[in-house]
Amino acid sequence: MRNILLFIVGIFLLISCDEEKPMSSIDPINWEKRRAEIPVNDSLQLAKTYLGIYSEIYSTSEHLTHDLTVTVSLRNTSETDPILLTKGAYYDTSGKPIRTYFDFPITLKPLETVEIIIEEGDKTGGTGGNFIFDWLDDSEVTDPIFEGIMISTRGTQGLSFTSIGKRIK
Repeated sequence: MRNILLFIVGIFLLISCDEEKPMSSIDPINWEKRRAEIPVNDSLQLAKTYLGIYSEIYSTSEHLTHDLTVTVSLRNTSETDPILLTKGAYYDTSGKPIRTYFDFPITLKPLETVEIIIEEGDKTGGTGGNFIFDWLDDSEVTDPIFEGIMISTRGTQGLSFTSIGKRIK
């Protein structure tokens, strides 16, 4: 009887050690550390890029979906010049705002990449999530690249695909 009691107590201890971790999707990096000032006498023009992402996709029917992990990649393609991004906002399938990652100027150094991760369990974006990135266009500097990488693995099967941002302004 004592062994059974110890076994049951041991099981409860193991279960209670599995504490729930907060999703890193909410604030994966400290955007405030990247805050930048916009030069007073600049000739930069506001630009916008749309990026479609999928935190879940349909499988076999509209009643079955697979959750995906999303990596949103923000890339400065210039070898010599920094680029200024001014806003990164995430919207769900119906266009409702989910969260804004930054709403102030941030700098990406030459050839630097910064990522936003939407964890597999974070289905708030749904099957048609969207990002809008505002940035300051300098005609002398190459445009940044915004891309989404979606992945899911289960057992021996994997699923992955990408999406590329489209400049809308």
